[in-house]
Amino acid sequence: MPDFILDGYNLSLRELVSISRGNQKISISEKSIAEMNRSHAWVERAAKGEFLDSDGEPRAVYGVNTGFGSLARVRIPQEKIEALSRNLIRSHAAGVGEPAPKDVARAMALLRANALAKGSSGCRPLLVERLVDFINAGVAPVVPSQGSCGSSGDLAPLAHLGLLLSFGEDDPEAETGEAYFNGERISGRELSKRLGRSPVVLGPKEGLALTNGAQLSTAYAAIACFDASRILKCAEIAAAVSIEALLGVTRAFHPMVHALRPYAGARATAANLLVMLEGSELVNTVKGKVQDAYSLRCTPQVFGSARDALAHVEDQLVVELNAVTDNPVFCLEADTEDKAFSAGLFHGEHVGMVADYMKIAVSEIASLSERRLYRLVTTKLSANLPSSLAVSGRSGLGLFGLQTTAAALVSENKALGWPSSMDSIPTCEDQEDHVAMSTTAARRAADVVANTKKVVAIELVAGLRALRFRLEERPGIKLGAGTSAAVDYLKANTSKNLVPSEAVEEMTNIMEGLIESVEYEVGPLLNVGEVPQ
Repeated sequence: MPDFILDGYNLSLRELVSISRGNQKISISEKSIAEMNRSHAWVERAAKGEFLDSDGEPRAVYGVNTGFGSLARVRIPQEKIEALSRNLIRSHAAGVGEPAPKDVARAMALLRANALAKGSSGCRPLLVERLVDFINAGVAPVVPSQGSCGSSGDLAPLAHLGLLLSFGEDDPEAETGEAYFNGERISGRELSKRLGRSPVVLGPKEGLALTNGAQLSTAYAAIACFDASRILKCAEIAAAVSIEALLGVTRAFHPMVHALRPYAGARATAANLLVMLEGSELVNTVKGKVQDAYSLRCTPQVFGSARDALAHVEDQLVVELNAVTDNPVFCLEADTEDKAFSAGLFHGEHVGMVADYMKIAVSEIASLSERRLYRLVTTKLSANLPSSLAVSGRSGLGLFGLQTTAAALVSENKALGWPSSMDSIPTCEDQEDHVAMSTTAARRAADVVANTKKVVAIELVAGLRALRFRLEERPGIKLGAGTSAAVDYLKANTSKNLVPSEAVEEMTNIMEGLIESVEYEVGPLLNVGEVPQ
């Protein structure tokens, strides 16, 4: 694949996921290198005391010649400025808990590189070059998943990344961080040897440049958002399969109906359902039945709301993917001599709020999926499918257990859905008196997405079995264009005689192929953010 050129402006959700999960190489734009050199030159001058205040003393520039947080008024002697950056990294490498997933950790490193590449952070291009080296070599930093409040950004996790770049080369006791490389978990010192790179000696402001920003929050949220959009497509396929198996009524999906309440997401879901059910000889066949239960009839409203929410989440996250997020920032074109601006660009509130919104949206996908599943396994609600979808002559081998699992996952999503971004505990001697808790929000959003994928997989397991019963009842009957493709793909790619948990795991692993198979037959299903013409 061609290189992706980092410039701080053009990173998309798809590119982020492709790079963090794959082997796509990246490089840095020449313009970014020039901009980083410009802002670094100004920081170097400030560190040397070339800019004076009204009293003729060297001007204080936060994080360059001052302490951090509540110690912002403490001046740092010039000879200790290098130690200041290094000690910031060491003191804030305080995360706990299990390491973040490798793709999330790589995405965090990529996002930090992209933010610095914008050239407003005062660091040398060398820092970004080293991050790019890690990414291109397939390195995944070992980053504890807990310990960040999301303001001042994700200090602790980014400090663990910073340890990989900078440690005392001559000090065998120095903390070096850890990384996954070629299937091994190794120290930062060993990583440097294998990559042939010496550790970076951090200069003024560079400790802050590495740690100030909500990149772990954003990495979790962005990857979760990307995955949620794909899961939503699978959920629509699962819904179509279930609606057909339950002999549903499709008039609720008519485009003229949805034009009367024209939410983009609802219109898109309704259009996708109609495309997949086109030609079915099972739907609209129950005499006198004019409407279905909400879990079928209101699929466009519920999934459509999730579609609209995810579109908003993606819009917000794309801003964050290409944002400068540290403090201070350097606006060299400002019409003042002092080009350093202390502000709050590191605050994770934007990411935390949309991560919480995403949790709500994705939880509802799972909730509706489980309700259709319940109807599939309940004879009185399923138009006389076998109880628990048990195969004749094999009593006890039904799917009640999987419905129970789905119910547990849906309930867990509700507990995870509590909005973390509403919480705040002051830190840093009340200098940081309102924090975002964006990291918790984003991490929990990723958990909700993972749970929801399993629930949708369970519905697909049940829906496939239910349609098989219908085909046995009515040999030769025609399925919908999309549901027929789904059934053919699932029959060819699922195993027999698996225990339920194995069947769900297998289904989650083949869902991407399911989307491709259905789209091969009916054309591209509408993505999040797309509106039917």
